[in-house]
Amino acid sequence: IGGQFSGTFCARDLKHHFHVTIVDCKEYFEYTPGILRAYVKPCHLDALTFTLEPVIERSMGVKFIWGEVKKLDGENKCALIKPIFANSTEEVGFDYCIICSGCNFGPFKPMGESLWFPTVHEEEMKVSDWPHIDERFIEGRRRHVLEEYHRLIDLNKKKANILIVGAGFIGVEWATEIEHFFPDIGLTIIDALPRVLGPLPDGAAAYCSDYMAAVGIKEFCDTKYDAKSPEFWKKIGMPNGADLEYVCIGVKASNYFMPQETLSEKGPGGGGWILMNEYMQVKKRDGSVWGDGSIFAVGDCNYGCIGSPPNWVMPPVPKISYP
Repeated sequence: IGGQFSGTFCARDLKHHFHVTIVDCKEYFEYTPGILRAYVKPCHLDALTFTLEPVIERSMGVKFIWGEVKKLDGENKCALIKPIFANSTEEVGFDYCIICSGCNFGPFKPMGESLWFPTVHEEEMKVSDWPHIDERFIEGRRRHVLEEYHRLIDLNKKKANILIVGAGFIGVEWATEIEHFFPDIGLTIIDALPRVLGPLPDGAAAYCSDYMAAVGIKEFCDTKYDAKSPEFWKKIGMPNGADLEYVCIGVKASNYFMPQETLSEKGPGGGGWILMNEYMQVKKRDGSVWGDGSIFAVGDCNYGCIGSPPNWVMPPVPKISYP
């Protein structure tokens, strides 16, 4: 389930021993770590994407279903799939299932919607900020990239001010991309941590911080985001607010097709991550294996840790297929 990084990797290795089928909501692969450049230079999208069906079926030699998994039944070992051009669902059986469905990047949105990953689930599309675009199609994704690009052009003409919330990998890269291609936009970046790029060594973080200062990007650390507070806006030197805000913090689960008993109650973005054991088999909240142990959760869709502090079986692994 999922035809991106983990899914295609698993399919390529397993095709010599199994009859493999990949199912994905959208018709294309997108290299997520490069998507920021596409928004400021739209032609770059061509270097980040390819259509899945020719690669999966012809080059790789496995089956591809373009559709959305609406429900996974671990007891009966079948998935309820709605193909892209069908109005009803179909049942597809399996001997083994590997869930590689990834995650979303918008912690403040009801279903995790963000610019950094296409909106591809039907329920997500109902509450989307861009309902007029269908990003399950590569042309829909291209149109969204172009819309955001033209919005940045207009902001540059107005010499507008943008606030970027979160000075991690995404936030810092996004700020510097905008500054390079749209130099008349005023940029401010904030983070709740004492310095930018928390996971990086001090020297690397200082280098990036110095670069942002040199190009005029204002930086405020130890600053919690509070859009409703006038004091917050005064503190970051924007008493009248920002013309546009980009939230570049956190992740959110998108495992809508899984039963609640297999999902975490806690975790990044409010929980909803697939629970697993040390063999990556999906398990229930009571610790027992779900189904007969033939269903696995790989990559960003799973809980990312086993056990609880201080006695971790496996301590938390960051949700970071990006970068």
